[in-house]
Amino acid sequence: MLDPRRLRTDLAAVKAGLARRGLDLAEIDRAADLEARERALKAEVEGLRARVRVLSKEVGQARRTGDTAAADALAAESRALGEQERVIDGEAAALASALRDILLVTPNLPADDAPDGASEHDNVVVRTEGYDAGAYAAHQRVPHWEVGATLGILDMERGAKLSGSMFPMFRKQGATLVRALCQLALDRNADAFEEIRPPSLVRTDTMVSTGHLPKFVDEGYHLERDDLWAIPTAEVPLTSLARDEILAEADLPMRLMAYTPCFRREAGAAGRDTRGLLRVHEFDKVEILAYATPEQAAEVHADLVARAEGSLRALGLAYRVLDLCAGDLGGSSRRTFDLEVYAPGCDMWLEASSVSWFGDYQARRANIRYRPAEGSGTHMVNTLNGSALAVPRVWAAVVETHRQPDGSVALPEVLWPYFRGARSITG
Repeated sequence: MLDPRRLRTDLAAVKAGLARRGLDLAEIDRAADLEARERALKAEVEGLRARVRVLSKEVGQARRTGDTAAADALAAESRALGEQERVIDGEAAALASALRDILLVTPNLPADDAPDGASEHDNVVVRTEGYDAGAYAAHQRVPHWEVGATLGILDMERGAKLSGSMFPMFRKQGATLVRALCQLALDRNADAFEEIRPPSLVRTDTMVSTGHLPKFVDEGYHLERDDLWAIPTAEVPLTSLARDEILAEADLPMRLMAYTPCFRREAGAAGRDTRGLLRVHEFDKVEILAYATPEQAAEVHADLVARAEGSLRALGLAYRVLDLCAGDLGGSSRRTFDLEVYAPGCDMWLEASSVSWFGDYQARRANIRYRPAEGSGTHMVNTLNGSALAVPRVWAAVVETHRQPDGSVALPEVLWPYFRGARSITG
């Protein structure tokens, strides 16, 4: 969340940044008022505590000199001030809670170099790689749900029978392709990233740390009996790996990666295209994430983007890189580059990765700090993350792009080691 101190030291910049997101600023004005009132009450509490400490010494001195009346009077004054302190401290705590409630749903400030804009229509296409609309033949213009059904590698009907709509089931070489894509992403990033296999269920405070709660409560799968959440992305547990810890600057940037299943209700998907793998409730993904100092963040961000791009190139897919405008940024992000793959059968650009820099927004929620090599004190880390590879849409793009005239799917060479000697998907 935002540093509450900025509400008094840099309020104009905070409001200007949030205005770029198109937000109503009334709540920020309310937050600034709450912060000022809480600070004033805390100063009053400290003053009362200081006076009580003085009175305590005076009571002891009076008793030592035998002035019982004076000691009793001073003790009575101390008790009265102590009660007043407790009342005011409670009022300050209530204000602090109200302030935190506002800040927990207040998004991050866009980076200065994030493009202006109100919606996804204002995102900037930075570059397009490998795309030629006229280069796709008729056999590549078949949507993946038809290819999958014909080859028997994607069974949406039985997935729905088992779990409901938007829960896909992969079969035979379709299931192998899921595993192969994840292993490819892990192998390509193993040079610099520590592999983690985190739990798939996490506590509420773990979801709060990334900004998924309370804002996206309707998008999550909540196990009420145990108060656990099915993770929507490995970003959630990886971000909290160092929660409430102090890292050494020498250990930064710290790079982590994880394969996990991901679960999302897609509650806002009504009326949107949900055919095939375009929108699903459960999918596999490899996430790459880093803790960094502010000075390291830009270089780390560029590296995460390059790694996500590299996997798409290795798979022989056309893709484009989008610089998200301020109005389309995720709530926790300061700057995001989306990678979209082209699926010729759907004739759609499909989001395959979001690579984001969060500044210290998530670290402040998770209380992740680092101790500088020189100087004193501690500082909040910066967090960054991205999808090294998210299966459903990449799976769709691979199947459509590499479909052959005979209906089979030629496998990109980078996937051969994972297919038990097969070079194509034949059903």
